[in-house]
Amino acid sequence: MAQVLIKNVNKIYENGFHAVKDVNILAEDEEFVVLVGPSGCGKTTTLRMVAGLETISSGEILIDNRVVNDVLPKDRNIAMVFQNYALYPHMTVFENMAFALKLRKMNKAEIKQKVKNAAEMLGIDMLLDRKPKQLSGGQRQRVALGRAIVRNPQVFLFDEPLSNLDAKMRVQMRAEISRLHKNLKTTMLYVTHDQIEAMTMADKIVVMKDGVIQQIGSPLDVYNKPSNLFVAGFIGSPAINSFTGKLYTENNQLFFVYENMKIALTNEQRNAIKDYKSEEIIFSIRPEDIYDANFDSLIEQKQTTEAFCEIVEPLGNEYMVYLKIGTKDITARFDPKKLPETNKNLMVSFDISKTRLFDVNTHLRLF
Repeated sequence: MAQVLIKNVNKIYENGFHAVKDVNILAEDEEFVVLVGPSGCGKTTTLRMVAGLETISSGEILIDNRVVNDVLPKDRNIAMVFQNYALYPHMTVFENMAFALKLRKMNKAEIKQKVKNAAEMLGIDMLLDRKPKQLSGGQRQRVALGRAIVRNPQVFLFDEPLSNLDAKMRVQMRAEISRLHKNLKTTMLYVTHDQIEAMTMADKIVVMKDGVIQQIGSPLDVYNKPSNLFVAGFIGSPAINSFTGKLYTENNQLFFVYENMKIALTNEQRNAIKDYKSEEIIFSIRPEDIYDANFDSLIEQKQTTEAFCEIVEPLGNEYMVYLKIGTKDITARFDPKKLPETNKNLMVSFDISKTRLFDVNTHLRLF
């Protein structure tokens, strides 16, 4: 298989729009790398440059230690799976999967065996005589995967392949692609705007915004140690809760104060921001780290504050609770031990060890 190195790559269009800015990504051999970010962040453009479907303004792309900037897409030994499947409607499943092999002048027996093996792997061997219009969305996506597999490429590229599927099928296909990666032991680059796909599938996540890489790391590193406020807000569902407030010292204890909320920071947090110059700071906590104070016995380091309960959404295994602290709307995820009452105040506990602090000006993580 192959390593993919994207080195100081830029993409500037003729109208001057700088879509990708000095991007550096290393996908190790057999690694599953997910590029994630909002629409227009440059992730698909980056993938298309790896595929050879977009020209590079500057920088280098290497596949298996070979610079491929000027190599035609068909000669890069990659296979790409698109969002819209890109199947030929007049061809059967077998013909779609076999098409690239026929172009290579491979003999019919070998083509038949390769298509059969890929179809069995994907559970579509009974569909080989059907045409795309006779298939469901999930089946079409499997055909698109099968067409890529039979080529035995060094690198698989996925451009939002699950966007057109319903929620249940997306979950199923996520597992399918992860299983495929494990079985094929191939390098994969995968583009998505869905942070759940990124968290569940990736060995390495690349978070992008406005053409710039914000952070590269394992899913848990990106989740637990976001480099900045954008990453903290983009990764995690529901999004992290953030308060902009002031630091306040009393009796040698450092506090974060937001309206009527006063939270004592830990010694570790205090040490981390000892050189911080601003009086204001951004204090963030994820919904799953906020507890009903009546059921917070699992928290070792906790701080309690009052909140107003506006809406409760029972989800079976948990409650999604929409609260207001002062004038700030926040979201919490409670265990289903007791249904919180709406339109009433309640005490909530923060797992203070899980809170994150960000620079109010640069939005970089301080703790």
